[in-house]
Amino acid sequence: MTGAPSAPGAPRFHCAVVDAAGVLREDASTAIVPWWSVTKTLVAACVLLFAQEGRLRLDAPLGEHPFTVRQLLAHRSGLGDYGGLPAYKAAVARGDAPWSDAAFLNHVSPRTLLFAPGSAFAYSNVGYLLLRRRLEALAGEGLGTLLARRVLRPLGLAGSRLAMTPADMVQTAFARSRSYHPGWCSHGTVVGPVAEAALALHRLLAGELLSRASLAALRTPYALPDNFATPPWRQAGYALGLMRGTLADADLTRHAAVQGHGAGGPGCVGGVYNAPDVWGGRTVAVFTDATCPGAVEDRVLALLTTP
Repeated sequence: MTGAPSAPGAPRFHCAVVDAAGVLREDASTAIVPWWSVTKTLVAACVLLFAQEGRLRLDAPLGEHPFTVRQLLAHRSGLGDYGGLPAYKAAVARGDAPWSDAAFLNHVSPRTLLFAPGSAFAYSNVGYLLLRRRLEALAGEGLGTLLARRVLRPLGLAGSRLAMTPADMVQTAFARSRSYHPGWCSHGTVVGPVAEAALALHRLLAGELLSRASLAALRTPYALPDNFATPPWRQAGYALGLMRGTLADADLTRHAAVQGHGAGGPGCVGGVYNAPDVWGGRTVAVFTDATCPGAVEDRVLALLTTP
């Protein structure tokens, strides 16, 4: 489903659908896109693999910090984020080289928390930066190599990889994303075909990588306050690198309980979601340069619920 714009300036959509049996629909887009925060789900899967192997504990503090691995995965650590900082926006606008890990952690210090760990929710890329650093230290290799070896290849995804340099963004489908240095995404972003983004989530949730206990942990959500559920979301929650909730259109003729993750970065937004109770368990991926709120979720809901 490669969505050529219907008119000059019209938004472009790239979509893919995987049916309940895990079969990719023939019209699935093979366009290369940055997966942005969908990468968090893959990082969470890698963390859970390490926990299965006894190499880290979900409920132990991360090093000297007061928050646990589980709280970092669920954005309940109390850490802030850098996305809204004037210094970050100015540096990206100037085309500066990305900050080092130390600089990210200087701008958003783990020593200054927004709330006591576990008491509230605040979305934090810095939390996933800390998780990336711990994974790399335990594995003795970079996240790109680690994700390829432990997550992407075992899930049968040959065309996706962690973006490391600006050259990795040049091939992506949306023009404004091509000039963004992936190093500004502190926890890393995978780039790959839209079709593989849908397959990644479908196969992960089908149990092709994690144990039953780890998969249950991945999917157990923390209910978010009502103000997080903006239309077409009717209910929202966050588990371990996985968003869960309910999507519905205005008159409730279409609705679906979903699990997956949204994606947002310069030039495009997206989302990859599975609906376990619709058509036996369909998964869809949508990426677009549309800027209207809810554009991704509206298209996701339509693809999930249309026969």
